Amino acid sequence: MFDLIIFDCDGVLIDSEIISAQMLIAELALNGVTIDLDYVATHFLGRSYPTVLQQVRRDFALDLPTDFETRYRERLLAAFERDMQVMPGVAALLDRLTLPWCVATSSSRPRAERSLEIADLSQRVGSRLYTASQVERGKPAPDLFLLAARQMGADPARCLVIEDSLNGIRAGLAAGMTVWRFTGGSHLRGRDLTAPEDARPALDFDDFGQLGALLPGAFDGKTPR
Repeated sequence: MFDLIIFDCDGVLIDSEIISAQMLIAELALNGVTIDLDYVATHFLGRSYPTVLQQVRRDFALDLPTDFETRYRERLLAAFERDMQVMPGVAALLDRLTLPWCVATSSSRPRAERSLEIADLSQRVGSRLYTASQVERGKPAPDLFLLAARQMGADPARCLVIEDSLNGIRAGLAAGMTVWRFTGGSHLRGRDLTAPEDARPALDFDDFGQLGALLPGAFDGKTPR
């Protein structure tokens, strides 16, 4: 069915979104901005850092300090070192996947590279990492996914995107790709996962062990578990 699988990183390969959300809420509170997990999920999930700044400026009439990003990223990576986990089944899946695949994330390259190192996935991903810093427009624009497809030599119409965020789903659909939503991350637990009309994936799944049945012939004869 597909010539390329494009994985999002945070909330898909690694269970990091809940940590990022909690850290961002805490850091913004130090600057007088009060938000909750619902606000983060609605406005920030799947978006790049410059978009976060624009949203805060628009909603709270506040320009964050120039060192906010540096302090936030330092504390976030320290939290990742302590608490971040790779999603169950991901390592085995990537090791057995025979279809070409890559990773396309809204994270900055330094953060994405360090996150993959912490999760022991960096050697598996290698050079197949594409970040929002490489394109003019981040998700929900299709630019990042189109870049990944172009670099990997794949027709967008024959690409499968695996995303967790609504903005990521919108980006994949705008790129003309098939999108499946992974809902097994801690940040989506207990939440209403009803997708709006403009961000409806072809299917939802919450366990990477299910991909063996969903993608017959895409693995080396063993079902990921």
